[in-house]
Amino acid sequence: MDLGLKNKVALVAGGSMGLGRAVALEMAREGAKVAICALDDPSLPAAEKLLRDETGAETLAVAADVADPLQATQFVRKARAHFGTVDILVNNAGGPPAMNFLEIDDAMWINGFHLNLLSTIVMTREVVPTMKEKRWGRIINMTSISVKQPIDGLILSNTVRSGVIGLAKTLSTELAPFNITVNSVCPGYTLTDRVRNLAKVMAEKEKGTPEAVIERWEAAIPMGRLGTPEEFAALVTFLASEQAGYITGAAIQIDGGWYKGVM
Repeated sequence: MDLGLKNKVALVAGGSMGLGRAVALEMAREGAKVAICALDDPSLPAAEKLLRDETGAETLAVAADVADPLQATQFVRKARAHFGTVDILVNNAGGPPAMNFLEIDDAMWINGFHLNLLSTIVMTREVVPTMKEKRWGRIINMTSISVKQPIDGLILSNTVRSGVIGLAKTLSTELAPFNITVNSVCPGYTLTDRVRNLAKVMAEKEKGTPEAVIERWEAAIPMGRLGTPEEFAALVTFLASEQAGYITGAAIQIDGGWYKGVM
């Protein structure tokens, strides 16, 4: 299937590793020009090199901490200046740490808000005028299955990521007349470095092993396994496509059946 992404300009925040890198790579394979941002560390240039080497796509890497509104803004502006436009925005950032309620102080709450909700607001605000002018755009927010079923020990993530869903649902109605879709994807347990680290943290608290934690998660998933970044990337890339033009305001879980709700 031709997804119609050839020469579209896609901005993928948090694109140096994990799910973000998988999304950037899949969009590049579909012919999109891809800008990624991440913290200024060796993984960022390595990810850009991977994109170029594997796909031959035109790419741009920008060092930016999206928890800082100015840096998040500059990522979008640098990418738009480099490519001349923007068609697709994938809002993505690492999740807050696993902690219990009384362990979280005000500074941690504020940082979690900046990291996952304010970054989405800031980058979306930057791309909307261009998309409205073109009367075409795709905004995709990478959240978590925790917005549908809160995960124990992740109260900070459960809280701030739910705000992203409210933002997206409201904004989807406002932008629909301009042929701009706004959707959210809600991954369940997917085998990334972040999930491995979460398993390690939980194992230390339980005085067990990370392998035992992962096995417990797998036992609760009807598919009997954790997802892969590539499976997740395929969903995000479809939502960015021409064919997904009638899907907006949705929060779609990709979790192997872990979530048991009917909606």
